[in-house]
Amino acid sequence: MTAPFEPRISIALPLIESEPHPCSYLPGRTAVTEYSVPGAFAPIGAIPPLTAEDYQALMDAGFRRSGIAVYRTACDSCRECVPIRVPVAAFRPSRSQRRAWRRNQDVTLQSGKPHASEEKYRIFAAYQREHHESDTVDSYSQFRDFLYRSPVQSLEMVYRVGSAIAGVGIVDVASQSLSSVYFYFDPVHARRSLGIFSALMEIDLCRQMGKPYWYAGYYIRECDRMNYKARFEPCELLLADGNWRSFS
Repeated sequence: MTAPFEPRISIALPLIESEPHPCSYLPGRTAVTEYSVPGAFAPIGAIPPLTAEDYQALMDAGFRRSGIAVYRTACDSCRECVPIRVPVAAFRPSRSQRRAWRRNQDVTLQSGKPHASEEKYRIFAAYQREHHESDTVDSYSQFRDFLYRSPVQSLEMVYRVGSAIAGVGIVDVASQSLSSVYFYFDPVHARRSLGIFSALMEIDLCRQMGKPYWYAGYYIRECDRMNYKARFEPCELLLADGNWRSFS
């Protein structure tokens, strides 16, 4: 594999390489992850140890966030996990995305500081059972640590139908972008296409906040759970040389 390019950040960030483990996205493949834990000793609600500028530099070097850790793939013989972003000013929703938008005009949105609750955990657990049977977040404390502890500034976007929570999105704030971390929804609302609707709302929030890019995580061509991200057009992929290139 080509040697990974290094992020230019203002703090020391020791990197740890994981042992080889089964790939979560491509059956039969082995993955290696490079990670660091800048938020290891920060309590929930503390000032994030990573600045918006540092986090932007990390994402532009291929890193993502999971809980208090930042990570990127470091597989020896595979380059299928490719960071993807959308230039907000150029984005135009497709016909199916516009349908998802119209379908959810009765949904109300509340944005603010992330806050875990038992109600949200019940929805998350139901979503996991329905969509990610192999995932191992199986307690409230793991749920809280996974989504509600962060080394960066984060926002929670809570979508409601009436008074009931229909879905929840966690979004990180970087200097030039918003980064979509995770979205989960009540399976009762599966027909609403809330995942598409939430992505459109996050892109719209980028516009409101003056952020030129929306980062959608990894694009994986052979994985249906990840390749849908390229339908938000135009989009760009991060190449192995550290440059973003238009993708269609």
